[in-house]
Amino acid sequence: MISNDILKRIRQIEIHTKRLLRGSLVGQSSSAVKGSGFEFDQIREYQQGDDVRFIDWKSSARMDKLMIRQYIEERSRSIVLAVDISGSTQFGSGKISKQEVMYEVAAVLALAGDMAKDRVGLLLFSDQVELFIPPGTGQKHVRYLLENLFSYSAQHKKTSIKVALEYVAKFNMKDAVVFFISDFISPSFEKALSIVAKKYELIAVRCLDKNELAMPKVGFLSMVDDETGILTTVNLNTKKSSVTSYCHKRIYNQNRMFNKYGIDLLEVKSGQPYIKEMVRFFQMRMLY
Repeated sequence: MISNDILKRIRQIEIHTKRLLRGSLVGQSSSAVKGSGFEFDQIREYQQGDDVRFIDWKSSARMDKLMIRQYIEERSRSIVLAVDISGSTQFGSGKISKQEVMYEVAAVLALAGDMAKDRVGLLLFSDQVELFIPPGTGQKHVRYLLENLFSYSAQHKKTSIKVALEYVAKFNMKDAVVFFISDFISPSFEKALSIVAKKYELIAVRCLDKNELAMPKVGFLSMVDDETGILTTVNLNTKKSSVTSYCHKRIYNQNRMFNKYGIDLLEVKSGQPYIKEMVRFFQMRMLY
């Protein structure tokens, strides 16, 4: 049973997203094709080779020349939203955790896909695939997907992007776009990444907290790993702590890896507005 709070949150995201997305993330989802299609495009002068069944005789009589009705053939794709639900995503130094941001980003992408009449699917993973909803269409399907996204409780805390990528690699979909929404704090996954990147259009959405990019200078601090439960004491009073250096090195190596395999990267940060960054990102890619 979905709680009223979750339903209310989904509804708020739907209203806010649809208002922002019209003409922004959606728009390049169809291609003009001569002949039959789903949406009327325009009336134009007949050209040799056009299907005579689409001659508009009323317009032809009015213009005193043959006119034809041209349609838009819709291009439907499969979109898979692979969302990290491991323990590390629950971290947040402000009012909102990384997980909450990831869920909202996934919801925006799902709604954008629905507006573009694409098929949208959901994959939730930790160190194993915990839930998979195959791509489908329609508002009812997307609502079902969002309800599962916001209500599902992770069964495991650790992360394995490799496992999720290997699961996706087994799909047999045409013209598919796969979004991996994660903090990418995971053991090595480069080989699996290279396989999926060859098979599908793969986009990485990396969500990090501001304190993972630059740790505050607060002296010695005891920290607990959300995924293993291990307690560690670190010194954050140095000019550049080993924790910050490690995080920056991981990000640098990931950026090089994404670039190596032609994977676009969208950065979002918890506690900061992300819609404008998403709009700018997709306008540049002309994905929607």
